[in-house]
Amino acid sequence: MKKLIFAILLAALLWAVMFSPLTAPYVPFWWMMTGSAVVLASLSALFCPGWWERIKWSPMDFLLGAGIAAVLWGIFWTGDKVAAWLFDFARPQVDAIYGIKAGESPWLLTVLMLFLIGPAEEIFWRGYVQKTFSDKIGPDMAFVVSTIIYALVHAASCNFMLVMAAFVAGAVWGLIYRFFPQRFPAVIVSHALWDAAVFIWFPI
Repeated sequence: MKKLIFAILLAALLWAVMFSPLTAPYVPFWWMMTGSAVVLASLSALFCPGWWERIKWSPMDFLLGAGIAAVLWGIFWTGDKVAAWLFDFARPQVDAIYGIKAGESPWLLTVLMLFLIGPAEEIFWRGYVQKTFSDKIGPDMAFVVSTIIYALVHAASCNFMLVMAAFVAGAVWGLIYRFFPQRFPAVIVSHALWDAAVFIWFPI
């Protein structure tokens, strides 16, 4: 449990540096995000050796992953419209999130999201954090706790819409992993595709 707590605290620190208004202007966001995700995924492999042996890829995982990403994009598109109607601050906060990609190469960001950031985040947050919590406190509580932590590590951004986005996306991926752990590869694919879709291909 000590290793898990250490990893979560490290993730919280890295995310705070990346997203906090006090530090974000001074760090290269995308390179730090990529490095942070890879470091956390590496810790997952170190703290939970042999985890990759449980992952069995199949063509169906790619199809399911694409479907999950599409449904999640639709949820966010709907949520954006509802939030903009209810809250004056919603759209400016969403625009601030998109401002992170200003001046960056869309091709480079696509590659980073598809092959590094998205997969590494899932390996850490669901494959390690939720899985380890599940072994300790049961799968249902693990889902709840992991989802809340995943949302809260974004709180340093002081951006309510970003925190809620992390909560919703984390809940979807976490719920699928809770009931269909054998489909973890599909969750990885969906995270990678959703990242690229919502940020680059079809921004909301």
